[in-house]
Order: sequence, then C-alpha cells, then structure tokens
Amino acid sequence: MKNTTYVFGHKNPDTDAIVSAVAFARLKQLLGESEYVAARAGKLSPQTEYIFKRFKVLPPEYIPELHPKVAYYMKDTGEGAECVDESRSLWNAASKMQKSGVSVLPVVDASGKYKSLLHYNVFARAVISILNPEHHLSISTSIKLIKETIGAQPVCLQNNPDEIQKLTIIVGAASFESFKKTLSAHRSERVVVITGNRDDIQNHCIESSVAALVLTGGKIPPKEICEKARSGKTSVLVSSFDTASTAMLISYSSPVSVMSDSSVEGVHPMDSVRKIKPLLKKSPSRSLPVISDDGMLLGIISENDLLHEPNIQVSLVDHNELSQAVEGIENYKIREIVDHHRIGSIATKYPITFINRPVGSTSTQIANLYREKHVPIPQDIAPLLLCGILSDTLILQSATTTDIDREVADYLSAITDLDINALGHDVISAGSHIGNRSVGEVISQDLKEFSEDEDGNAIKYTVSQIEVEDPDEFLARKAEFLDELEIVRRSRGCLFCALLVTDITKLSSLMLIASDAKFLPFVNFPKRDENLYYLKDVVSRKKQLIPLLTEEIARFKS
Repeated sequence: MKNTTYVFGHKNPDTDAIVSAVAFARLKQLLGESEYVAARAGKLSPQTEYIFKRFKVLPPEYIPELHPKVAYYMKDTGEGAECVDESRSLWNAASKMQKSGVSVLPVVDASGKYKSLLHYNVFARAVISILNPEHHLSISTSIKLIKETIGAQPVCLQNNPDEIQKLTIIVGAASFESFKKTLSAHRSERVVVITGNRDDIQNHCIESSVAALVLTGGKIPPKEICEKARSGKTSVLVSSFDTASTAMLISYSSPVSVMSDSSVEGVHPMDSVRKIKPLLKKSPSRSLPVISDDGMLLGIISENDLLHEPNIQVSLVDHNELSQAVEGIENYKIREIVDHHRIGSIATKYPITFINRPVGSTSTQIANLYREKHVPIPQDIAPLLLCGILSDTLILQSATTTDIDREVADYLSAITDLDINALGHDVISAGSHIGNRSVGEVISQDLKEFSEDEDGNAIKYTVSQIEVEDPDEFLARKAEFLDELEIVRRSRGCLFCALLVTDITKLSSLMLIASDAKFLPFVNFPKRDENLYYLKDVVSRKKQLIPLLTEEIARFKS
C-alpha cells in the first residue's frame, strides 16, 4: 500500500464533516500532495446522501476504523512485489533473492496466485538433501530447467524437455568400464550424464537412451555424435562450465515448487496486526505472504516491517476530540486539524497545522483555504461547500453564523449560480424527516461524545442532533427514543445521553435526555414532559447547548 493520508470528519459525520473531508483532500491534491484521500468513519445521513447524489459526486471512502492492519505496514504490493514463478529453477530463485537482498521469496503460479514460500531454512534443508553423499544425486527437474540453469547451448532437445521428472545425475569421469557398470544400475531414460571430451561415454549414453547428455567445457561434440543423438531419444546440451561447476549448478535446477514451503499460509491486507503477530512468530522466516481474497499475491509482511512507521497518516476536519475521532486514530500521526469547535482532548507529540476559527461551519474554513492558496474551487466541490455551510448554520440563521460564513456563502452562490435560500431549504428538508427510520439510526446519525475532565475525574456524555420541520413525528415516538438513548448511555458508560431536536421553522429545540437519576435535578431547562425540555432560541449544539451542559456538569460535580 502506498503512503496515504486519510482526511476524516468525526465518526458520526454530518454534512459539514463529509463535505469538508472531500474538499480538503481535493485541495491537497491540487497542491501536488496526491497521497491525500477523503474518508468517512460512519454512514451518510439522508441529507448528505441527497447532496452528493444531486451534484453527482462520489462520497468518500468508508473506513469504519483504523486499528493497525497488514496493509498499513506493507512495502511493495501487486506488481511491485518480489516473487518467483513456480516453474523457475531454484538457482533462478536464489539469484533473484541475492540480487534483491531479500531473505524470502513467494512462489506463484502463472496467474500470480500464491503457492508457497521459499526461505533460507527450507532452502538449506533441500540443498543438504540433494548433496547427501550417501546416494547418487537425484533431483526433480526437467531438461529445459537444466538447460536454463547452466546456460547450456542445446544441440538437440528430445522427448518433452518441459516435463518435470525424477532424474539421477551421474558424472562420467571414471573409466569406461566403471561408468558402464554405474549406468547399468539405473534406468537410463531417467539419467542425466555430465561428461567432458569422452567419445566412448558419449556414444554409450546415446546408445543407452539416457535422458540427457551434458558436455562440459563448451566443446561441441563431433558431427556424428550430434546426428546420432538427433535420431535417438537423448537430449544433448553443451555447458560452458567445467564438469564440477556444471554438476553443482544442475543440483539447483529443481523447480522452486519442489523446494519451497507450502505450509506457510497467506494473510490478507485487512487482517489486524494483532491477529498475524502469532503467525509471524511461528513462521520460520518471521515473514508471511499477503494475498487477496482470490489468492493473488500482493506482497510480504515481516516482523521487521511492524517496527517501522505505518504508511498511513490522518488529517482531521470538523472535530478535534479523541472521543469523536475514528477508532484507532491513536496509532497514527495527525498531520492537520481544521475545525470550528471548542478545543478538546487531542494531544500530539509534534507540532502540527491546527486551524480553528469561531465560524459557523468547517466548510467555510475549507473554502477560504482554497482562496488563501490561490487555488480555484473546482466546479464539483463549490456546491458541496455551499451545502455544508447552509446545513451547519441552518441557512445562515444559527447563532453560530458569522459574517465570514455569509461572505463565503455569497461567494460560493455566485460561482455556482445557486440560490442560497432555495438550496438551503432543499438541503434542510432532505434530512428533516424521521419517517420510518429506526430510532437508533436517527440518534447515531449525528452523535458526538464529549468528556469533561477535572481533577482526573472524567465524565462522559453524548449529544445527538437532528433538524426537523415538524417535531410531532418525534414526539409521537418519544418513548422509543428515550429507551434507545438509555441503551446508548449504558453501553458507553455515560452520565447522560441527549437528543437535540431542532425545529427549523421556529429556530428552537426540544431536548430529550436519558440520564443518571442523580444528574436530572441539575438540568436547568424548562421542562415540557418527563425527560423532555424546551430550549427556546437554541439551535446550535456547539455554541449554545454544550456550554450550558458544561456548566450544569460542573455544578453536579461540585
């Protein structure tokens, strides 16, 4: 996997978070930083889905968590991965390992599917077996592989030279009578004879129909020997090496499929590092092949790779608190944060770019970054940014709206020829209907988790928000929503979980809260019903509700 910087909004992203991630990644790409990729850790809300479909833009890649995975530590992948075809010789593979400086080499078939792993342990065991002095050298190979391994000049190739078979290697250096006795002890059609300028041995080999006759020293045999071989069943090869070197090289002519370790199974790119660590420990080479779902080789992962920095980094938009970030973010370097919320709990070990201004939308920030960098806003990005601003500011009516938001919205409206009010109404309406959606989906659609930590005593809580044109749909299902909020509260270990239901026609909100009974007396809002409060003129979670809740939590703790 190549180096990648993922741009994430918060893990339950609203429109502003998704739009900001897409627009910021595109800006970076236009500035020449092609490694930036927009991502999202949660589902698209109906509103966000409507916007991307309307303007025919693909939403960002869905990555639900960033716990360390194999792909994040791999180096070469796909065509860049070192490997060897199963039909190549052991000598070819060894030469490739030496040239590349690798200690392991995956073995693949003709289509690129992983078959086995060649490593020095199995390589050494195989060579010791081949060179066992207790028996004649006998190896699985083919005449073609012998030819390729020793770089021989073929005089003639007979009887299917590609066939892999068990061949006995005999060096014809003894007396002729002794050689005949040795050869007669074997099936001649399964024998390869290595000899020098010995006409008697050459003739006898051809007459005995040995599988192959290898002549050393680069000397072409007499014409009558060549003609005799061509009319018989013996392949004749001429090696430029001496007899000892030729014999040594032939011992490495077995195909790697015979020598490699097929017990080492492949792992997948999305396997967790935690899962593969025990497998790496068991692997003789402390390495594992990485394969696709259909078995294609993608690369190699080793214990040493896990000691290096991962090949991904992250940039955050529209949030700066760990509780709201994609799961697993603590494992990676954060490059930038662009936000418009309070400064939360994220800490880094090194300086980073941190842009945080009190404006109504992160989309406003991103649009201005294009202008500051003198980069024209692309035609497909400009309407998304406008939608992000209008969504987060309730068509520029929220208490969080600033003059900067209005100026940027006017600018985007001018270059897109989109009417602010008409587009804003379409955007808000697209996300305002609860309909048949489950209460769990509605609550998690734009849920943010917060933590108030004083004197080492942290209190967690969540606030979800949804905008509606008519709160009656919500009120009719109040009990369902309250039960779901309680489930969320218990599962997350929170003091309370709240749902802010904003009436976009009256610019006020209802707040439903599932809470520890001890905290409810500190909720100082007008009560409309059990666990339900009316918040007049409150439409902003960030600027209006959270500061009030922070004060109430402080009173509760004291």
